[in-house]
Amino acid sequence: MITKQEVENAQDSWGKGVVRIGELKEEREQCESFTKDFVGGHYDFDNKEVLFKPTKTSVLQFRITEEGALSYFIGGNDEYSEDKGFALQPWTNVRFENEALILEENRALAMGNYFFTDLNGDETKVEYTFGYAMRDGSLKIDVHHSSLPFNP
Repeated sequence: MITKQEVENAQDSWGKGVVRIGELKEEREQCESFTKDFVGGHYDFDNKEVLFKPTKTSVLQFRITEEGALSYFIGGNDEYSEDKGFALQPWTNVRFENEALILEENRALAMGNYFFTDLNGDETKVEYTFGYAMRDGSLKIDVHHSSLPFNP
């Protein structure tokens, strides 16, 4: 059975990885290498198409390949011209607030808000749903839906 702590550890690792990408933005080669490892380590692209709907996309808003996810995080891919590199902000912290978790033997779902802190200390609130699959003892994201809250 996947535990709440395992999900929280995966979320913490993911948030720290997003922060690290932004820290490396001036060293493009290192940033690309780290981001490839980050995506490979946190997402299940090696086993299947991942249902990835990142926050700030409107043209090619669904990314089911590793290439699409990499572009979203660091930009630089002409096939995804709207991508500016979400993780290059840079962010200083990512904080998860889980509203609910569904924990199963080899699968977990998490839904809630996560907050991205910028260099001025301002937080951007984003809604998320992540699905996790257990792969060789670690959680891999296979569903990632992220959106800004509705603003009437």
